[in-house]
Amino acid sequence: MWPLSPLQEGLLFHADFDDRGPDIYTVQFLLAVDGPLDAPRLRATWEGLLARHAALRASFHRRKSGEAVQLITRNVVLPWREVDLSELAEPDISDQADKLAAQERAERLDVTVPPLLRLLLIRLGDGRHRLVVTSHHLLMDGWSMPVLLNELSAVYAAGGDASGLPYAVSYGEYLTWLGRQDKEAARAAWRAELRGIDEPTLAAPADPDGEPSPPEDSSGRLSEETTRALVELARSRGLTVNTVVQGAWALVLARLAGRTDVVFGATVAGRPADLPGVESMVGLFINTVPVRVRLDGARSVVEMLTELQERQSGLMAHQHLGLSEIQRLAGPAAAFDTLVVYENYPRPPEAPPAPDTPTFSASAGHQATNYPLTLGFVMTDRLEFRVTYRPDLFDQQEAAAMGQR
Repeated sequence: MWPLSPLQEGLLFHADFDDRGPDIYTVQFLLAVDGPLDAPRLRATWEGLLARHAALRASFHRRKSGEAVQLITRNVVLPWREVDLSELAEPDISDQADKLAAQERAERLDVTVPPLLRLLLIRLGDGRHRLVVTSHHLLMDGWSMPVLLNELSAVYAAGGDASGLPYAVSYGEYLTWLGRQDKEAARAAWRAELRGIDEPTLAAPADPDGEPSPPEDSSGRLSEETTRALVELARSRGLTVNTVVQGAWALVLARLAGRTDVVFGATVAGRPADLPGVESMVGLFINTVPVRVRLDGARSVVEMLTELQERQSGLMAHQHLGLSEIQRLAGPAAAFDTLVVYENYPRPPEAPPAPDTPTFSASAGHQATNYPLTLGFVMTDRLEFRVTYRPDLFDQQEAAAMGQR
């Protein structure tokens, strides 16, 4: 039995609060599987990964006291289903595969019944498959998926046997690390950071009555040339691209909210460098924390970005504190309704597949948040962005314009 991380506490609250219809924190990744595939071997591979990583076998419960805990079940059955669409006409194959993925996404995962994970293997044609991996965000973060993909290839090549992999450090080690942190020092740091804010930073119009609309998204990406120029500009000023992205959003948000002292949420990796093996752990390490940016017309943008990066660096040791606690310390004026997610985690090394084995590559997936407006950025050779928004609060044109800014 393990405690929960701060973000797990928040996600479980939303799962308990809204327990009807699709769960907004159901996450789905699509894996393109190209080449000769042995489906029973692939299933055995995932069963090996499920046995290897305890965090994937977690279920979530509340004691009579209200305390939330996660129970790790030793042996669980992997939910696995196969569908063959190869006999359909080519245009129908894609449409039907998309419908099947949407159906998987719409079916809620019971957070009390492990595993909070199910797989659907779709045969598209000779040497072409799509693996739909549907899970609850409670189990793992975006960093964990490349870890699993790297292990997936190795275990499949070994015939579905995971015993040859290096020892996997348990997510429970991270939860133990969390329990050792100085929470009083973290509380003091966040009080100081958010002191003096006089009102919430809200970009969305007043929330209408009734059920929130399911989120939609608008996406795009910079050219390779523009991405290289952005990276070089940031590097030449001693800045990270993440800082530049956050600063750019602060400028846009200031116009939307009509304020010069703005706060928005940001997702942090949450993987402490002093925890051995943390880079290869599977679990939910990320956390959402407030980012405050004070804008001053007398200062240059570079000065604003430099200060932002210095203050964020100073808070890094305190980013383990939960958002609900941070906002209780700061008061209602520190509330915000937009989130920035910058993903730059390690990706599986590209290597030629072994003979008679397929390649596994992640393609577009689906994930959302409870915020009215979320800006997601992924850094590859081109900076990709996705604006996820509630269509009852923002229209598609507004959302697309925010991303382009």
